[in-house]
Amino acid sequence: MVTKLILALTLPALLVVLFTRVTYNYIIGTGLAIALIVASVFKGYTHTWLIGLFDVISLGAGFWYSKRMYGKDKK
Repeated sequence: MVTKLILALTLPALLVVLFTRVTYNYIIGTGLAIALIVASVFKGYTHTWLIGLFDVISLGAGFWYSKRMYGKDKK
């Protein structure tokens, strides 16, 4: 359970950053990461609401970092 919580706090943020670097757009990167998280929820890999909450927090952190990173690249 602890491993899943740690992964839920890190992997969605890393996915957002990765997809942002690949697509050069932080909104599309976040959308792709959300699609993967939703697919994993429907598949049944998210067993508790706490893991889902950590996924949402991590997605928000990844979005914030990607937006900040994208703003620095534009300047």
